[in-house]
Amino acid sequence: MLSHLNYTQSGRIFPMIFPPGVHAIKRLFDLAISLAGLILLSPFLLIIAILVWIKNGRPILYKQQRPGYKGKPFSIYKFRTMMDKRDLAGKLLPDSERLTGFGRFLRSTSLDELPEIINILKGEMSWVGPRPLLMQYLERYSKEQMRRHDVLPGITGWAQVNGRNAISWQDKFRLDVWYVDHWNFWLDFRILWISVWKVLRREGISQDGHATADEFMGNDNPLQP
Repeated sequence: MLSHLNYTQSGRIFPMIFPPGVHAIKRLFDLAISLAGLILLSPFLLIIAILVWIKNGRPILYKQQRPGYKGKPFSIYKFRTMMDKRDLAGKLLPDSERLTGFGRFLRSTSLDELPEIINILKGEMSWVGPRPLLMQYLERYSKEQMRRHDVLPGITGWAQVNGRNAISWQDKFRLDVWYVDHWNFWLDFRILWISVWKVLRREGISQDGHATADEFMGNDNPLQP
C-alpha cells in the first residue's frame, strides 16, 4: 500500500505520504498546517536562525536521533539552545550550565521546536503525539509505557498540555498511553488549542531544580506490564 512506502529516486529518500499507523485525516491535517506554517513563518524562522547564529554560534540547527513510530530512530531538528561546553575530562556540562539566555527564551516560548516542521513533512512526526524522548529510554520503559510509540511522536501532546516537564515521568507516560487509546481528530485540535495557551503562559517548562527535566532512569520493575 502507498501508506507503507518509502522510495528512492537518484539516491534521494522521499517522505512517506501516509506513514504506517497514521490515519489519513491526521496526516492531511499535519501536512496542511505544516505547509501553511512554512509559508507564513518563513521570514520569522529566518530571523530566529540569524539570532541563533549570532548568540549561540553554529550549527544553527540541533540534530539528534530520537525514537519514532514503533521506536524506529529518526533525526529530530530543533533550533540550537545550548553551547558545547565540556569539563576537563571532555564530558558535557549539565544542561543548566550550557543553556544560553537566548536558548532559555527559545525553550520557554517553544520556538526551538519549530524546525520539527521538517520532521512532520517527512512523515516522521505529527503536530500532536507523545514527545520523542531519548533513544536510551527505550530499554527502560515498561511494556505499557512502550505503547507510547504506537503512534507518531508529536511537537505537542496530551502530556504537554497536562503539566509538560512539571509532572513525573510516570504521569507523562500514563497520559501518553491514554492519548494512544483515545485519539481522534477533535482531541488533536483541542490539544493544539490548549498548547497555544500554555506557551503564551509559559507553563510547565521545567521541573524544580532542572533546566528542563531530570533523566528518566527506568522503573523499579521494567518488565511489569
